[in-house]
Amino acid sequence: MQTKAEQAVKTTYLSIVGNLGLALVKGAVGYLGNSYALIADAIESTSDVFASLLVLFGLKYSSRPADENHPYGHGKAEALVTFAVVGFLVVSATVIAYESIDHIRTPHKTPAPYTLIVLGVIVIIKEVFYRIVSKKSDDTNSSSLKADAWHHRSDAITSAMAFIGIAIAVFMGPGYETADDWAALFASGFIIYNAYLIFRPALGEILDEHLHHEVVAQIRVIAQTVPGVIDTEKLHVRKTGMNYLVDLHLTVNGDITVTEGHDIAHCLKDKIQQEMPEVADVLIHVEPHHLAQKIPT
Repeated sequence: MQTKAEQAVKTTYLSIVGNLGLALVKGAVGYLGNSYALIADAIESTSDVFASLLVLFGLKYSSRPADENHPYGHGKAEALVTFAVVGFLVVSATVIAYESIDHIRTPHKTPAPYTLIVLGVIVIIKEVFYRIVSKKSDDTNSSSLKADAWHHRSDAITSAMAFIGIAIAVFMGPGYETADDWAALFASGFIIYNAYLIFRPALGEILDEHLHHEVVAQIRVIAQTVPGVIDTEKLHVRKTGMNYLVDLHLTVNGDITVTEGHDIAHCLKDKIQQEMPEVADVLIHVEPHHLAQKIPT
């Protein structure tokens, strides 16, 4: 059975091959069919190839085991790579916007009707890619893979906008030649918005922001099934790469021995990691129940 890292890497290779093929098709059809919207699409797909290469590097690096200099592992590298992917999105959106404005101000031919067929096929392909990569990002809990998925979705939307623009230019006739340029300009704004949606969770991961409420709730439920556990007080969860690190305060009967409290803590840690494979490590502080009641949570 493949590990989460292996699944994520395999999916990233799929993105690289798909984006490279589509970039070549879009660029050729856009040039021959007089459509800057398609050329803009090709620019974005080309940037997606480099972004996917970054994701591939980040996934392989972040999956390295902990060592002496990195006792918590290398998972934070994935969030840093996500920032770089967002940078690619912003740069490609800026280039598309600049070139779109330039083409709006410069008279040019109406795009060829056959570009609509190509765009329709591209929209379907990119949406399929988005769904595949997004599903894998959920399965592996990978933020960089989620960013890669949104590259596919933003590409699909850019292509859809280009389709609308070219359709207007083709069917409305003279005077509407710049409709596909306006479509590309609108799409660049949407790409910037998506870049923010990708950036925000990665920033929270880097800052160890408390975002994992479902994980916390699941751990508290598991704790109640372990014999000897009275309650869980403080419970903090950090995401690192595709895994979580957990710190919790465990309350037990204050009259038991240190060894008994230690054994209960180990049972709880084992139970959490057994039922939640995505939890890489659990650090437990044991509190006697009569003292834990006085400690603010």
